[in-house]
Amino acid sequence: MSLSMYLASSPVFTRTLANLSAILGKAQAQCEARKIDPLVLTSARLFPDMFALSRQVQIACDAAKGAVARLAGVEIPKHEDTEKTFAELQARIEKTIEFIASVKPAQVDGSEARDVVVKMRAGEVAFKGQPYLLGFALPNFYFHVTTAYNILRHNGVEVGKSDFLGPQPTS
Repeated sequence: MSLSMYLASSPVFTRTLANLSAILGKAQAQCEARKIDPLVLTSARLFPDMFALSRQVQIACDAAKGAVARLAGVEIPKHEDTEKTFAELQARIEKTIEFIASVKPAQVDGSEARDVVVKMRAGEVAFKGQPYLLGFALPNFYFHVTTAYNILRHNGVEVGKSDFLGPQPTS
């Protein structure tokens, strides 16, 4: 049996976003316990030319909702990129998960050969559905989730690989 495009996308994005939410929760708790201004962490970056934590979370959410929408052939929801606090970032993740849940498996399955166009700074890039998901959307998503994790870890938030991976699925 082949793996469906839906199963390779929506549940993967949802699970990883939930894990990212839990990681942000740990970061917020550590800020409260250590009396650290949370904006110090949400504006932290690994290197001056990299995006800050808040932007990494925004882009991870955009990558997930954009991928699911493009594969389903529906409009991508627009979210303003104004989140600065942990609560605002958590709300962004929640809105993204809610959108992903609204897209039904039948809308995504069968999208392997669907034409997908992504607007990038350098112009538009055209893909077919499966190469888009496996070779662009998922790697881009994981890049930004991983970078968000690394920013927090680098700044002393007590998270580990098990936080990134989250609870193991039972089925």
